[in-house]
Amino acid sequence: MLLKSFSNYLLECGLDEAGRGCLAGPVTAAAVILPTGFNNDILNDSKQLSEKKRDVLKPIIEQDAIAFAVEHVWQEEIDEINILNASILAMHKAVDALQTIPEHLIVDGNKFKPYKEIPHQTIVKGDSKYLSIAAASVLAKTYRDEYMNIIHEEYPMYNWKQNKGYPTKEHREAIKAHGTTRYHRKSFRLLPEQLQLDL
Repeated sequence: MLLKSFSNYLLECGLDEAGRGCLAGPVTAAAVILPTGFNNDILNDSKQLSEKKRDVLKPIIEQDAIAFAVEHVWQEEIDEINILNASILAMHKAVDALQTIPEHLIVDGNKFKPYKEIPHQTIVKGDSKYLSIAAASVLAKTYRDEYMNIIHEEYPMYNWKQNKGYPTKEHREAIKAHGTTRYHRKSFRLLPEQLQLDL
Protein backbone atom coordinates (compact mmCIF):
# COMPACT_ATOMS: atom_id res chain seq x y z
CA MET A 1 0.00 0.00 0.00
CA LEU A 2 1.53 3.33 -1.04
CA LEU A 3 1.66 6.15 1.50
CA LYS A 4 -0.32 9.31 0.87
CA SER A 5 2.23 11.85 2.03
CA PHE A 6 5.65 12.28 3.58
CA SER A 7 5.06 15.61 5.30
CA ASN A 8 2.13 17.38 6.94
CA TYR A 9 1.88 19.89 4.10
CA LEU A 10 -1.40 19.80 2.17
CA LEU A 11 0.25 20.74 -1.12
CA GLU A 12 2.97 18.11 -1.28
CA CYS A 13 4.31 17.49 -4.77
CA GLY A 14 5.78 14.20 -6.01
CA LEU A 15 8.59 14.35 -8.58
CA ASP A 16 10.04 11.65 -10.81
CA GLU A 17 11.73 11.28 -14.19
CA ALA A 18 11.88 8.76 -17.03
CA GLY A 19 14.54 8.06 -19.62
CA ARG A 20 17.71 8.61 -17.63
CA GLY A 21 19.43 5.49 -18.94
CA CYS A 22 18.36 5.90 -22.58
CA LEU A 23 20.73 6.37 -25.51
CA ALA A 24 18.27 8.56 -27.43
CA GLY A 25 15.55 11.10 -26.76
CA PRO A 26 14.84 13.42 -23.84
CA VAL A 27 14.81 12.87 -20.12
CA THR A 28 11.24 13.60 -19.00
CA ALA A 29 10.08 14.66 -15.54
CA ALA A 30 6.63 15.02 -14.00
CA ALA A 31 5.42 16.92 -10.95
CA VAL A 32 2.11 15.89 -9.36
CA ILE A 33 0.14 17.31 -6.42
CA LEU A 34 -2.61 14.90 -5.39
CA PRO A 35 -5.58 15.76 -3.16
CA THR A 36 -5.51 14.26 0.35
CA GLY A 37 -8.46 11.97 -0.45
CA PHE A 38 -6.84 10.47 -3.55
CA ASN A 39 -6.65 6.71 -3.67
CA ASN A 40 -6.06 4.18 -6.42
CA ASP A 41 -5.50 0.43 -6.07
CA ILE A 42 -3.58 0.05 -9.35
CA LEU A 43 -1.17 2.98 -8.94
CA ASN A 44 2.42 1.93 -8.34
CA ASP A 45 5.93 2.65 -9.56
CA SER A 46 5.54 2.88 -13.36
CA LYS A 47 8.24 0.22 -13.87
CA GLN A 48 6.00 -2.28 -12.04
CA LEU A 49 3.01 -1.54 -14.28
CA SER A 50 2.16 -2.76 -17.75
CA GLU A 51 1.87 -0.20 -20.54
CA LYS A 52 -1.89 -0.84 -20.56
CA LYS A 53 -2.19 -0.02 -16.85
CA ARG A 54 -0.08 3.13 -17.23
CA ASP A 55 -2.35 4.25 -20.07
CA VAL A 56 -5.42 3.67 -17.88
CA LEU A 57 -3.88 5.62 -14.98
CA LYS A 58 -2.69 8.64 -16.98
CA PRO A 59 -6.13 10.30 -17.48
CA ILE A 60 -7.19 9.40 -13.91
CA ILE A 61 -4.11 11.13 -12.46
CA GLU A 62 -4.57 14.14 -14.75
CA GLN A 63 -8.25 14.47 -13.84
CA ASP A 64 -7.88 13.97 -10.08
CA ALA A 65 -4.63 15.84 -9.41
CA ILE A 66 -4.76 19.31 -7.86
CA ALA A 67 -2.00 20.15 -10.34
CA PHE A 68 0.40 18.30 -12.63
CA ALA A 69 3.04 19.18 -15.21
CA VAL A 70 5.39 17.24 -17.48
CA GLU A 71 8.59 18.66 -19.01
CA HIS A 72 11.34 17.33 -21.30
CA VAL A 73 15.05 18.18 -21.36
CA TRP A 74 16.37 17.37 -24.82
CA GLN A 75 19.37 15.28 -25.82
CA GLU A 76 21.49 18.33 -26.83
CA GLU A 77 21.17 19.74 -23.32
CA ILE A 78 21.81 16.33 -21.74
CA ASP A 79 25.08 16.21 -23.69
CA GLU A 80 25.94 19.71 -22.47
CA ILE A 81 25.14 19.49 -18.75
CA ASN A 82 25.15 15.67 -18.15
CA ILE A 83 22.24 13.37 -17.41
CA LEU A 84 22.05 13.96 -13.64
CA ASN A 85 21.86 17.74 -14.05
CA ALA A 86 19.41 17.31 -16.94
CA SER A 87 17.15 15.09 -14.79
CA ILE A 88 17.11 17.66 -12.00
CA LEU A 89 16.53 20.48 -14.50
CA ALA A 90 13.55 18.59 -15.96
CA MET A 91 12.07 18.26 -12.45
CA HIS A 92 12.62 21.98 -11.75
CA LYS A 93 10.94 22.83 -15.07
CA ALA A 94 7.98 20.59 -14.17
CA VAL A 95 7.55 22.38 -10.80
CA ASP A 96 7.83 25.72 -12.65
CA ALA A 97 4.98 24.68 -14.93
CA LEU A 98 2.55 23.75 -12.13
CA GLN A 99 -0.58 25.89 -11.83
CA THR A 100 -0.43 25.54 -8.03
CA ILE A 101 2.71 26.32 -6.04
CA PRO A 102 3.61 23.30 -3.87
CA GLU A 103 4.54 23.67 -0.20
CA HIS A 104 6.84 20.64 -0.13
CA LEU A 105 8.56 18.44 -2.72
CA ILE A 106 9.23 14.72 -2.46
CA VAL A 107 11.68 13.46 -5.05
CA ASP A 108 12.36 9.93 -6.26
CA GLY A 109 16.03 9.01 -5.84
CA ASN A 110 18.84 10.50 -3.77
CA LYS A 111 19.96 13.52 -5.82
CA PHE A 112 18.22 16.89 -6.13
CA LYS A 113 19.08 20.58 -6.01
CA PRO A 114 16.93 22.92 -3.92
CA TYR A 115 14.11 24.54 -5.87
CA LYS A 116 13.56 28.17 -4.82
CA GLU A 117 12.51 28.26 -1.16
CA ILE A 118 10.42 25.08 -1.22
CA PRO A 119 11.61 22.40 1.22
CA HIS A 120 12.31 19.00 -0.34
CA GLN A 121 13.06 15.42 0.59
CA THR A 122 14.74 12.83 -1.63
CA ILE A 123 13.42 9.28 -1.20
CA VAL A 124 15.18 6.24 -2.64
CA LYS A 125 12.60 4.05 -4.42
CA GLY A 126 10.07 6.79 -3.63
CA ASP A 127 7.98 5.77 -6.65
CA SER A 128 7.12 2.49 -4.88
CA LYS A 129 6.45 4.21 -1.51
CA TYR A 130 4.41 7.39 -2.11
CA LEU A 131 1.32 7.95 -4.25
CA SER A 132 2.35 11.34 -5.65
CA ILE A 133 5.80 10.09 -6.74
CA ALA A 134 4.21 6.99 -8.29
CA ALA A 135 1.75 9.27 -10.13
CA ALA A 136 4.67 11.41 -11.36
CA SER A 137 6.51 8.28 -12.53
CA VAL A 138 3.46 7.18 -14.56
CA LEU A 139 3.08 10.59 -16.24
CA ALA A 140 6.80 10.95 -16.97
CA LYS A 141 6.91 7.48 -18.51
CA THR A 142 3.71 7.77 -20.59
CA TYR A 143 4.58 11.22 -21.98
CA ARG A 144 8.12 10.17 -22.84
CA ASP A 145 6.92 6.92 -24.44
CA GLU A 146 4.44 8.87 -26.58
CA TYR A 147 7.25 11.10 -27.81
CA MET A 148 9.51 8.11 -28.60
CA ASN A 149 6.63 6.54 -30.58
CA ILE A 150 6.42 9.74 -32.69
CA ILE A 151 10.13 9.87 -33.51
CA HIS A 152 10.08 6.11 -34.20
CA GLU A 153 8.12 6.97 -37.37
CA GLU A 154 11.07 9.07 -38.54
CA TYR A 155 13.71 6.41 -37.80
CA PRO A 156 11.92 3.04 -37.62
CA MET A 157 15.19 1.09 -37.95
CA TYR A 158 16.02 1.76 -34.27
CA ASN A 159 12.63 0.39 -33.11
CA TRP A 160 12.13 3.13 -30.52
CA LYS A 161 8.47 2.20 -30.46
CA GLN A 162 9.56 -0.95 -28.67
CA ASN A 163 12.76 -0.05 -26.80
CA LYS A 164 11.95 3.66 -26.15
CA GLY A 165 15.63 4.54 -26.66
CA TYR A 166 16.99 2.21 -23.97
CA PRO A 167 20.27 0.39 -24.70
CA THR A 168 18.83 -2.93 -25.85
CA LYS A 169 20.92 -5.28 -27.97
CA GLU A 170 18.65 -4.47 -30.94
CA HIS A 171 19.09 -0.70 -30.46
CA ARG A 172 22.88 -1.01 -30.27
CA GLU A 173 22.92 -3.24 -33.38
CA ALA A 174 20.91 -0.58 -35.25
CA ILE A 175 23.39 2.13 -34.18
CA LYS A 176 26.20 -0.10 -35.39
CA ALA A 177 24.45 -0.60 -38.75
CA HIS A 178 22.99 2.88 -39.37
CA GLY A 179 25.05 5.25 -37.20
CA THR A 180 23.48 7.89 -34.97
CA THR A 181 20.62 10.35 -35.41
CA ARG A 182 20.03 13.86 -34.09
CA TYR A 183 18.05 12.22 -31.27
CA HIS A 184 20.99 10.21 -29.92
CA ARG A 185 22.87 11.40 -26.85
CA LYS A 186 26.39 11.84 -28.13
CA SER A 187 27.88 12.00 -24.62
CA PHE A 188 26.64 8.48 -23.85
CA ARG A 189 28.55 5.30 -24.63
CA LEU A 190 26.33 4.29 -27.52
CA LEU A 191 28.27 1.12 -28.29
CA PRO A 192 30.57 -1.12 -26.24
CA GLU A 193 34.28 -0.27 -26.63
CA GLN A 194 34.99 -2.75 -29.40
CA LEU A 195 32.22 -1.30 -31.55
CA GLN A 196 32.95 2.41 -31.15
CA LEU A 197 31.70 4.81 -33.80
CA ASP A 198 33.60 7.81 -35.05
CA LEU A 199 31.21 10.63 -34.19
